[in-house]
Amino acid sequence: MSNNKFKILVVDDENNILSLITTVLEANGYFTVTASSCAIAEMLYSSHHPDLVILDLGLPDKDGLEFIEWVRKTSFTPVIVLSARNSETDKIAALDLGANDYVTKPFGTGELLARIRAVLRSAHHSGDDKNVSGDKFVISDLVVNYPARTVYLHNREIKFTQTEYNIVALLAENAGKMMTYSAIIKAVWGEATDASSIKKLQVNMANIRKKLGLKPGEGSYIVNELNVGYRMRSTK
Repeated sequence: MSNNKFKILVVDDENNILSLITTVLEANGYFTVTASSCAIAEMLYSSHHPDLVILDLGLPDKDGLEFIEWVRKTSFTPVIVLSARNSETDKIAALDLGANDYVTKPFGTGELLARIRAVLRSAHHSGDDKNVSGDKFVISDLVVNYPARTVYLHNREIKFTQTEYNIVALLAENAGKMMTYSAIIKAVWGEATDASSIKKLQVNMANIRKKLGLKPGEGSYIVNELNVGYRMRSTK
């Protein structure tokens, strides 16, 4: 799908940032709509129905987190947070509310474009029901077969425990989206997040990565953001 089919709403109260992002996006074939406050963003979102939102959190009228909540009441439109806030607490709060990714300022335009492409790919696949109602998730040589509850790598079945499979399948179903520790723990174990549950998740993830033949620090299929969560790549 060509870039010029995508409409992106950019929400930031800094004119220089709006101008930079708009210039970069339009140079890469995207159509942009800009807003400098949450109120304007809500109005433009309702009238333009963008394919993606790039959102600053420090807005003059409301916190950007409130905009994420507002969007998620009715839509799964992808949201990438672009903020100077770099604490783990802010990242986790945004991701738990439904943001698809979180980029901190200052940012590289190449990285931002790559994040946009990844999130749009993921949203496009979900719209095609590739991962939601389809039989398989495929990335390179990794295949997750949902009905059979099996995972194959290089045509060889990987023997996961039930819990390990549940984690892999959850990440695959949300490929391209950073899943926080708390979101994974709630989905897999149905329990509140504390130090022991995070440790349990990390132990399972270490086993998963070992069975996939990954060394510590490698992210061929699953990316780890320390103290935040994990993301299954939507493309390799």
